[in-house]
Amino acid sequence: MVKSNLLMESKYIRSSRDKPCQVMLEGCMPENNSVEFMHLDSNGMKPLDIQGMYACLNCRDIINGERIVEPPYEKEWLELQELRAVVRTQRIMHRNGLLGCLKL
Repeated sequence: MVKSNLLMESKYIRSSRDKPCQVMLEGCMPENNSVEFMHLDSNGMKPLDIQGMYACLNCRDIINGERIVEPPYEKEWLELQELRAVVRTQRIMHRNGLLGCLKL
């Protein structure tokens, strides 16, 4: 029996629905329905579901290299923005009771 994708998604991934983008790069679309949960790049290792951020289509495309901005972002700066977005996302998750056991 094949489970639907909705049942296989974790509560962290499902939590991105109706949330604003936390990456906030140039051209960000924070308040639309393109925001999804995006995992951090973990160099080939499967990341934990709490290691991700709420990201809109535009920000995901920039992070994944599918959209180029001029002048281009430096790799280290873009990685820092991703980490900041993860922290902001985790704060939202904590406020919504998803990370209740953690003290933030």
